Amino acid sequence: MKIVVLDGGVLNPGDLSWEKLEQLGTVAVYDDTPAEQVAERLGDADVAITNKVVLNDNVFRQCPNLKFIGVTATGYNVVDIAAAKARGIVVSNVPTYGTATVAQFTTALMLELCNRVGEHDTDVHAGGWSTRNTWCYWLQPMIEVAGKNVGIIGYGRIGQAFGAVAQALGMNVLACSQGQKTLPESDNLRYVDLDTVYAEADVISLHCPLTPETKGMINRQALQKMKKTALLLNASRGDLVNEADLAAALNEGRIAGAAVDVLSREPAQPENPLLTAKNCLITPHIAWASVEARGRILSTTVENVAAFCHGKTQNRVDM
Repeated sequence: MKIVVLDGGVLNPGDLSWEKLEQLGTVAVYDDTPAEQVAERLGDADVAITNKVVLNDNVFRQCPNLKFIGVTATGYNVVDIAAAKARGIVVSNVPTYGTATVAQFTTALMLELCNRVGEHDTDVHAGGWSTRNTWCYWLQPMIEVAGKNVGIIGYGRIGQAFGAVAQALGMNVLACSQGQKTLPESDNLRYVDLDTVYAEADVISLHCPLTPETKGMINRQALQKMKKTALLLNASRGDLVNEADLAAALNEGRIAGAAVDVLSREPAQPENPLLTAKNCLITPHIAWASVEARGRILSTTVENVAAFCHGKTQNRVDM
């Protein structure tokens, strides 16, 4: 069994091991693969492992030996599923791996907006404390989250996990969910519509999938409905947000701040308006990337390949 990992550098920059995958066949690992080299690198491989590298019918046509694709993520839009199915190529993904990790990171985004730990640490190391004649100072007002409303748009696994952390911090959850309401309402959990989230939430966190209906949902009209003190968090998908509208709202003081881990184009483009927007924290799509979560992705991917090698399949998305 010949296995080619097309973009393993982010999943495993060296702190995990490919050993268990190597027990299943001959393995070639590339940190990343440009589009024009995909077919060449796959060659006569039986198995392709991808995260962001696109696999389409043009690639399949040039790699007739390909039998299985393992996507090292939950989303699998990088694979042309219809073309794979037509050619009898099995496609599997990793359906759950980062619920706790993403909820934790979302909490970190919220608390960084509220307390600016990193900003104060940088200032202290730059001499900001030693040059002051006071035992305490802050660069901007800090915010206590207890008693405030957090609006969670998309109340699935990750939204619920973040909601549980927010409740532990004393926050009231306003949950907006298109799916089944699996948790009962309580004193600090209400199910509400979008307009109620926009109007009542002190913090708004996005955890919904990207669909034609949700693309650009955070736009000028939505932002105008929010409190001027509202904070926006996005560790879901960049295209949920109209970035020009969000930048304008931040620069004009129509909302108080934002923290995003995802952008509409990644890596960040120099012209992205959020890069120069006021009070906007940006991290490089790392909410998923704890060593534990990456370990689960790799482990499940190996299990998916092993099942296929033994004539079985699991976590299929091409059915």
